[in-house]
Amino acid sequence: MAAGKVVNRYKMSKHFEMPITDNALSFVQIQKNIDAEAAVDGLYIIRTSLKAERMDADTCVRTYKSLAQVERAFLSMKMMDLKVRPIHHHLEGRVRTHIILCMLAYYVEWHMREAWRELMFADADQVAKRTRDPVAPAKRSDAAMKKVANRTLDDGTPVHSLQTLMRELQTIVRNTCRTSKGAQDAATFDLITIPTQKQKHALELIGLIKP
Repeated sequence: MAAGKVVNRYKMSKHFEMPITDNALSFVQIQKNIDAEAAVDGLYIIRTSLKAERMDADTCVRTYKSLAQVERAFLSMKMMDLKVRPIHHHLEGRVRTHIILCMLAYYVEWHMREAWRELMFADADQVAKRTRDPVAPAKRSDAAMKKVANRTLDDGTPVHSLQTLMRELQTIVRNTCRTSKGAQDAATFDLITIPTQKQKHALELIGLIKP
């Protein structure tokens, strides 16, 4: 049992035969299994039931790697931005509604991230991402690396994350005003903060989102 714990911990049982008797324990390597494992060491094999005419090898790998976007989405929903938990509901219908609203909110967030790529640390060169060798290590564009290194855009303004850009946009507010000597029931008027150039550009990019 002690030997089995060690072998199973390191997933090595398929590489050894371990005859055990009442008073002896021995082990022998299964060389053919070791050689087969060494031949694919460090490699992943992706299989799909789709025909090659529908999805070629490169597209298959890219599709598999796109699962990372799903993982980032769940991280954003649960912990970083939307914080779906804790859920203070007890009825099933309300819990489902809460989750659906969070998914819809992330859908909006995804569109915002895509629209604001040029303002954030994200790589704006998505064409290269779709055409590069899917097996080779991912490499960011020179423009993206420049943003990361300098932490500024070409116009000299700071590069943002989604959180910092949202905080900057939060300074745009609508104030309901009345004249200083007006009565309580006097007519009111609204004043909206004049956006900065960065805020104006961010809002223009949002306006380009197609439904």
